[in-house]
Amino acid sequence: MDFVDAPDEAAFRTEVKTFIELEAPKPAKGMSGEEALVANWDDNQKWFKKLGDKGWIAPAWPKEYGGAGLTTMQQFVLNEELALHRVPRPMHLIIGLGMAGPTIIVHGTEEQRKKHLPGIINGTDIWCQGYSEPGSGSDLASLQTRAVKDGDDYVINGQKIWTSLAHMAKSMIVLARTDPDAPKHKGITYFILDMKSPGINVRPLINMAGSHEFNEVFFDNVRVPKENVIGEENRGWYAAMTTLDFERSAIGSAIGMKQTVESIVEYARDHVDDHTSSLKINPMLRYELTDRMLEVEIARMFSYRVVTLQNRGLIPNYEASMMKLYNAELNQRIARSGLRMLGLYGQLDRGSEFAPNKGRQTYSFLRSVAYTIEGGTSEVQRNIVAQRGLGLPRD
Repeated sequence: MDFVDAPDEAAFRTEVKTFIELEAPKPAKGMSGEEALVANWDDNQKWFKKLGDKGWIAPAWPKEYGGAGLTTMQQFVLNEELALHRVPRPMHLIIGLGMAGPTIIVHGTEEQRKKHLPGIINGTDIWCQGYSEPGSGSDLASLQTRAVKDGDDYVINGQKIWTSLAHMAKSMIVLARTDPDAPKHKGITYFILDMKSPGINVRPLINMAGSHEFNEVFFDNVRVPKENVIGEENRGWYAAMTTLDFERSAIGSAIGMKQTVESIVEYARDHVDDHTSSLKINPMLRYELTDRMLEVEIARMFSYRVVTLQNRGLIPNYEASMMKLYNAELNQRIARSGLRMLGLYGQLDRGSEFAPNKGRQTYSFLRSVAYTIEGGTSEVQRNIVAQRGLGLPRD
């Protein structure tokens, strides 16, 4: 990849920087991104509207659907600058923006686009994803939730699990089996589900870090009108697997990891004398944090590789799996380093008034356990790299 912006990219980068400097809320000091999003909710909503007015909420979407129609490299530049300046991102909209919306644009009808896309763009509609089931995670095509046609409706029964934001969502994209006799990849249909429909029961799943992100969702004779089918009946697997060039480079993740390491280094230096930093008694920590900083630069190179492929009109395949695998495991290493930096103080969580840095390192460590599970386990990613990247046999 050419590490120097082309003239049009440099001009766009200048435009983005100027817009951020003039319009963006200032980064919240001493707060995590999640805390800042909640604490400054009203200001952030005004900021998101400004982004939406420029089409920068969904930058690669077509202009007629509220996007900006940016090129691959323009989207990359925008995401890189937003991450570098630590400005708020609409993370509560990520499923709608990154999954539901793009799928509706490609596979949906014009009526579905007009009905569902505006609420995603303006931030009023939160979406969730109904894919995983208790017995169908990595092998998603083995899902057993059933949808039976009944007149102009389908009747859904079954269960989904690990459903992020289901307790807040207005709508769900859900996969259900409509032909139990077909091969498992060919008997699945893709639906849009109103989360206020009778028969839906959402139960919270509290993770080991004590936060409520996930849920299990039960469907008891939930009726879905046939106009809520995305694509063709029994061909929902292909819609669900649609690969689009939205947020694929993960540059924001790479920069975020670098900023996290920098914050650990800053804390370690600033708190040596109050003994909440173990830098003085554990000088090897310096080398460990140096390793983390080098590793986040490698993560940035993975991002550049993916966006280079996209810019050439190619679709990253095993390259995206390599990046996901590397980033997930690096996030865990960073969390462990942050905890070791605190020494015994790292045992204090966010509920303790004595917890250094408000317990953020402890929370990050506990939360990081899920990184190598969610979004495709590390084992699955290694299989993809082995088979599609190295050409190794399945056995």
